Amino acid sequence: MNAVEWGVIVVTIVANLAIAVADLVAAEFVLANSAEVEVPRSWLPWLGVLKMLGSAGLLLGLLGFPVVGVAAAVGLVCFYVGAVVAHLRARVLGNIAFPGGYLALAVASLFVALSW
Repeated sequence: MNAVEWGVIVVTIVANLAIAVADLVAAEFVLANSAEVEVPRSWLPWLGVLKMLGSAGLLLGLLGFPVVGVAAAVGLVCFYVGAVVAHLRARVLGNIAFPGGYLALAVASLFVALSW
């Protein structure tokens, strides 16, 4: 794996861990966004855990468990497709770049993971 591929995975891991922590501590911006797209506050801890699990799976992929890395990347792609759909359904387009960016990272990580 070259440095760019490694970097894509690491950036995806760090980004997902950061937003997972924001979900778990119910940061104000997370509460505002989830209310705007009609995601119940009670879902936030579970969504944070899913993001953390995706990060952990990508890390395991880096550490020599490629099947786990691919599964984690697929899970994150599905998760963020759902987030983009939630924004579109609620017609909240002002901040759709955030789930779109996370989706782009997840897709890039999936392509890297498939090359392992």
